[in-house]
Amino acid sequence: MKEYFDKLFQGGEEKFHEILRVSLKNEKKLFVVTANPETFMTGKNNREFDRLLRDETTCIVPDGIGIVKAAHMLGYNVKERVTGVEICQFLLKEIDRQKRSVFFLGAKEEVVAALVDKVKKNYPGIKVTGYENGYVKDKDRVFERIMELKPDAVLVALGIPQQEMLIYKHLGKFDKGVFVGVGGSFDVLSGMKKRAPQLFIKFNLEWLYRIVKEPKRLGRFFRSNIRFLLQIRKNK
Repeated sequence: MKEYFDKLFQGGEEKFHEILRVSLKNEKKLFVVTANPETFMTGKNNREFDRLLRDETTCIVPDGIGIVKAAHMLGYNVKERVTGVEICQFLLKEIDRQKRSVFFLGAKEEVVAALVDKVKKNYPGIKVTGYENGYVKDKDRVFERIMELKPDAVLVALGIPQQEMLIYKHLGKFDKGVFVGVGGSFDVLSGMKKRAPQLFIKFNLEWLYRIVKEPKRLGRFFRSNIRFLLQIRKNK
């Protein structure tokens, strides 16, 4: 697992936003994985996902506070979290400013449709090349359509590890584009769900807010985080 931390972006949100800005401007290809403890544990137990995380072209950012704390325990100077929601928010503003394009894939139909409507209303400089909900059966065909459309950014909200593995499977076919697996960000950005109050965000307790709002997350959270903590102690 130490190999994942070796690749972890340490510079903080502002510096990462600059990387996103330059990638869009210069039409570079960038694949971003927003990592929490479950991300790294999945890599440890899934050979294909492990290869994805180890790939030198994959950019891993510390989404979860558990990743930041573990990095500090292992001697890495990770500055702060770089969350998927905030990456999306920044990208939309920057795509609008640069008058570029985006494709949305994932979430329920009503969620992604509401997000697209909101983007068209609030970001007139953005060209939405298309969107598709996350329940379409042939997602490979969707990516073939995306390849033909050549958007400047592709945001995929299918959850870990499906979103990252789908992007990685097709990434080599693209010459440009910022690709990000964004988990539940469409729900928040569309207005269908509220993000945690600022107090929870400030004290890195978004995970607690989500569990309180959705208790079914509790078992999954503790299974991945306890195993992750044991692995970090072993590595340390």
